[in-house]
Amino acid sequence: MNPDHPRAGTGPLASDVLAGVGGRGGRNRAERLAAALGDWIDGRAPAAGTLIGTFESLRRETGFSYATVSEAVRLLRDRGVLEIRPGRGGGLFVADRGPVVRLRHTLLSVTEEAGSVADAIELRDCLEALIDTGAARHRSEADIADLRLLLEAMRTAPAWDAFMRANWALHERIARISPNGMARAVYAATLGHLSASETAVEDGQAPASYRAERYRVHADLVGAIADGDEPAVRAAVARHNYPA
Repeated sequence: MNPDHPRAGTGPLASDVLAGVGGRGGRNRAERLAAALGDWIDGRAPAAGTLIGTFESLRRETGFSYATVSEAVRLLRDRGVLEIRPGRGGGLFVADRGPVVRLRHTLLSVTEEAGSVADAIELRDCLEALIDTGAARHRSEADIADLRLLLEAMRTAPAWDAFMRANWALHERIARISPNGMARAVYAATLGHLSASETAVEDGQAPASYRAERYRVHADLVGAIADGDEPAVRAAVARHNYPA
């Protein structure tokens, strides 16, 4: 590690973080590690830019596999907690968290409360029209191209879990177009919770007709955003949120 960077805390990182990994039932290892490391950072409130470690040092200190550490770091990066700096002198640093990122982190912290999935769905549905009409007003040709690629990934997904991953990625990409930073933060938090909470579904439990209908709804939504047609966007959102 580069000695020029400050280290967070003085004691071993592993013992404190690993103590927080237990007692978090219902989550996979990466989610538990991300939650424990996030709590560790919040509890010590190190300054933005403080070096936490590297992928290799976290793997060595915690004993988790590289894949688990990588996924935990990705979750924390997506939540605005960590910044990944590549190259010499790089590593995992405390991110500079403004009020929007702090709001998103607060929302993600309620994921263990009873009814949080239903709450996330209700909140996501309320924000869908705001996010999507904003995207229709501000989309670029590059945005439209990305949305169509993600829509194609939904269409060609070989199984239900791949279909849903493409679905989440599409909604996340639409949200990135919206100029409303506060709405984006809240919306992204609900998507992160819903995707992490999703129960595996066998293909036989998701009829082909249902999957085809969900694809058509998203195709209509992308088409309306591409055309800048706000009434059509609202109609697609209504079908998305309240399927027949």
